[in-house]
Amino acid sequence: MTTTAVNPVLRIAPATPAEAAAYFRASLVFHADVSDVAAALSTGGDPGFVVLDSRATESWDQGHVPGAVHLPNALIPEQAGELLDKSVPVVTYCWGPGCNGATRAALALAELGFQVKEMLGGFEYWVREGFEFETWQGRERRAADPLTAPIGAEDCGC
Repeated sequence: MTTTAVNPVLRIAPATPAEAAAYFRASLVFHADVSDVAAALSTGGDPGFVVLDSRATESWDQGHVPGAVHLPNALIPEQAGELLDKSVPVVTYCWGPGCNGATRAALALAELGFQVKEMLGGFEYWVREGFEFETWQGRERRAADPLTAPIGAEDCGC
């Protein structure tokens, strides 16, 4: 009797196409990426959402998305109602993929009745993709990292 080993990728069978479509559609309901947020903000008009930085003041001072609202996680319960409009969706971010601060901010806001999405990649990928950011000294921009953004192209084509 010969047995064929199943590789680690297929050890658990993929979802059906319908299940996969439902999962990925739901993921997009909860997440936005930095390129999409930057594109929406670059039009100059009202993007239809507000960007919220949930990091501490020291982190905010190191750099943040231009136009973002600063509201550290610890202050969301007491200040969100004063700083944000529940009729306007909120896109949260924190440091980056290794940080769950944006997820915690999104949860806190959702529990307060706000529509919310989390910006995948956070501030780290905002900077790595070459988008302008603000510090207490003014605006800055770094060259795009070729591992996260195409060099010399308007967008990644995703």
